[in-house]
Amino acid sequence: MLLIDEIDRADEEFEAFLLEILSDFQITVPELGTITATSRPIVVLTANGTRDLSDALRRRCIYSFVPYPDRETELSILAKRGPELSPQLARQIVGFVQALRKEDLEKKPGIAETLDWAAALAGLGLKDLTDDPVALQASLVALLKTEADQATIPGPVAQRLAGASG
Repeated sequence: MLLIDEIDRADEEFEAFLLEILSDFQITVPELGTITATSRPIVVLTANGTRDLSDALRRRCIYSFVPYPDRETELSILAKRGPELSPQLARQIVGFVQALRKEDLEKKPGIAETLDWAAALAGLGLKDLTDDPVALQASLVALLKTEADQATIPGPVAQRLAGASG
């Protein structure tokens, strides 16, 4: 089995290379020649929608959309990965992130961003999202990954989301 994470970030040459694997079950490496698979390869691709994949590649794939987790699942993930967080802060973090995903953002935060943000909040010593609006706003760089998204969530919006996240 082969896992290729974020295929949409790869260039077109790599996509052509991958097509050979998926179509002919072989790869050609100029320095080594052609290597044929002894069994049908299983290739798992992940994509974040950075760019559209070629029609040829999409024809050879089975597509499965993985939605953001529900509140309870996200809380469970956060509890396992951030056991130092109080249950109250964990609930606030998940509530904030889930509300944030409803905002008009270029890149909605995923689980990785939630975990990064939780670690940043723990590092800042925040115990409650509503305690320190300045620290809350500063911490959002761990959650919002584009300049436009950071501008979309100014202090008052962040405070509104924090207040509604409890």
